[in-house]
Amino acid sequence: MENLHILFWLLKDIGWCMIWKPLGISMIFPTLTIALLITWRTRSIAAELAHNLAIVFWISANSYWMISEFLGFDAVRVWGGITGKHLALLPFLSGLMILLYYYLVQKPRENRPAQMATQ
Repeated sequence: MENLHILFWLLKDIGWCMIWKPLGISMIFPTLTIALLITWRTRSIAAELAHNLAIVFWISANSYWMISEFLGFDAVRVWGGITGKHLALLPFLSGLMILLYYYLVQKPRENRPAQMATQ
């Protein structure tokens, strides 16, 4: 499943790079679907869940950015100096926040030795 995921992801990015809109856009669904499936299957393992959620957000941001370029609203000003392309920062930062939480909060808790009750 993960190998197929990489294949779809590469095809999506090749479509983006070569400006092959049908290929790039059509590969969003299978790439994101498999990423979500992998995330669901690994949900019981905190480290895997955090990293796979970050990947889902990364693919979402990447796909939005690609679509914004394909449809020509990447340079359109949304607010102040923020353009359509800059909105991809929202899912990118969401993935980053998940990883920061995992590494700064959750992982240190996992690594603490169990405290023994004293009487």
